[in-house]
Amino acid sequence: MSEVKDTTAFEAGDEDELAFEPTIDNLVEQDSLRWVFVGGKGGVGKTTCSSSVAIQLAKSGRKVLLISTDPAHNLSDAFGQKFGPEPIKVEGVENLSCMEVDPASQLKNQLNSIEENNKEVMELFDSIGFSIPGIDEWNTFLQVMKFAKSMDQDVTVFDTAPTGHTLRLLQVPQVITAGISKIKSLNASSGGMIGKLGAMFGGDKLEKMFESLDGIKESVDDIIRQFQDPDLTTFVCVCIAEFLSIYETERLIQELTKLDIDVHNVIVNQLLVTDKAHPCEMCSARFGIQQKYLTQVDELYDDFHVIKLPLQAHEVRGVEELVEFSQLLLQDLTFEK
Repeated sequence: MSEVKDTTAFEAGDEDELAFEPTIDNLVEQDSLRWVFVGGKGGVGKTTCSSSVAIQLAKSGRKVLLISTDPAHNLSDAFGQKFGPEPIKVEGVENLSCMEVDPASQLKNQLNSIEENNKEVMELFDSIGFSIPGIDEWNTFLQVMKFAKSMDQDVTVFDTAPTGHTLRLLQVPQVITAGISKIKSLNASSGGMIGKLGAMFGGDKLEKMFESLDGIKESVDDIIRQFQDPDLTTFVCVCIAEFLSIYETERLIQELTKLDIDVHNVIVNQLLVTDKAHPCEMCSARFGIQQKYLTQVDELYDDFHVIKLPLQAHEVRGVEELVEFSQLLLQDLTFEK
């Protein structure tokens, strides 16, 4: 009923038809990339795909850090190696390290660190009741930036949480800068009243606080610039050929566009490959459903690299299986009836 063919080696003259080739070669060949986010609806195979993308980038000779920002971490299970909040080299894959950010256990240490280095900032937040929405995402963002900036990796790949959490994480930089701008604007519009009150009751604390805020805002603004630079940052959407997944992918792409974050790769995972010799009524029905949504994907994202991956007969676990699976991202697979 269907079969998979690798059409990677196409004849000369077909280039126009494959202007957006259905592989991740465009990522592997983009030497300027520094940040790669991989995300989508829960249960579509994000961890397997993000691990595979990271493996292929590492095989290209670049040092890669793969970070899980999903509270329900799966990287350790996927690779069969224990990872934690510190980067650990992956056994069996050269140039690849992994870490799993844990907002809950790291939050106290992170806030203590902020309070120790920027007491004035924390005291102001406590006194006026200022809080940043999505504290877990905020803490994850700080942890990610801490390790990403301190290491010498060439590319950081994010195995993200489901769509809603990921969008909140990506909005954290704007939230931080907006909050700082509001504080400074309030001080300016009141004729420096906040600073004068601080001088009356707290000496030079507020002056130091504003200096700290300036430094924080400068760092976050730089991150925003990097995330909005398509030469440095891109987002890879992962979905399956079902209505809810396709709908959520489209919503994700629209939100990423609003954030000025580049996205031009969509992975459609878990596609059925049936056995002609052993026809299956259920498989035939599912195949028909998938073909309907694949047609929609092709129409919606005709200017994207749409990578189509077959459903595996077993779980993809362990380094060897991940390396093997990652090769599929470099192949132009077509699913024919």
